[in-house]
Amino acid sequence: MPSGARRLPLRMLSPSFRRALLAVCLLPGTLAAAPAITSAHYDGQTTRYAHGVLGDSVEHTTLVMRLSDGGQRRVTLPERLVFEDTSPRLVDLDADGRPEVLVVESDQSQGARLAVYDADGRITATPFIGTRFRWLAPVGAADLDGDGQIEIAYIDRPHLAKTLRIWRYRARDLVHLADSPGWTNHRIGEPDIAGGIRTCAGSPEMILATANWTGLAALRFRNGEIESIRLGSDTSRPAFARALSCDP
Repeated sequence: MPSGARRLPLRMLSPSFRRALLAVCLLPGTLAAAPAITSAHYDGQTTRYAHGVLGDSVEHTTLVMRLSDGGQRRVTLPERLVFEDTSPRLVDLDADGRPEVLVVESDQSQGARLAVYDADGRITATPFIGTRFRWLAPVGAADLDGDGQIEIAYIDRPHLAKTLRIWRYRARDLVHLADSPGWTNHRIGEPDIAGGIRTCAGSPEMILATANWTGLAALRFRNGEIESIRLGSDTSRPAFARALSCDP
């Protein structure tokens, strides 16, 4: 462009030229993708929520997400909330190749809820259980019914209600799908959560204990219904590990 030439404001260009320019800008590779979350952990120890369900009175105030560009995001909860959890879980909930983060948050007066985060912060969450010192233990996330959408499973109050709840992540929201009472994955004071989700014969299965810890089972979610298959009476952590690795 000659040194004396003026650059026309975009609004003064012809409509056809503006459309062509927009098309170029939207071509794959012309815009840099936002960085993806590569790992996450909790930080900021606190004793402001003295529940102790995981074996001590220490919870966390901050979620730290590391990004593919080398940066990080830190989300610090307000005074009424803590992360009452073992560790954050990275799952690609919307199949865009970029994982979201699943966490357990607990409120000083309303108890726990499951929340979903991305690098910009909290996306959505389930309702709080509704009572202080009431907790939930995640099972995991997968396309449990084979419809191409991701479901999230957790045990609501694994020491009291002992109810499996399944939600679907859809359009950046959580939709409740199904419940099944009589299951658990945690005892008060244990620092970890038992079980999880396996895929041994093409279909995802949730590995859980019966409510009284006398049986181990694999549960499937099909056609809106939850089915269970008993795996045995051993509910030790090694038995859970064998079941998750598809070891008969």
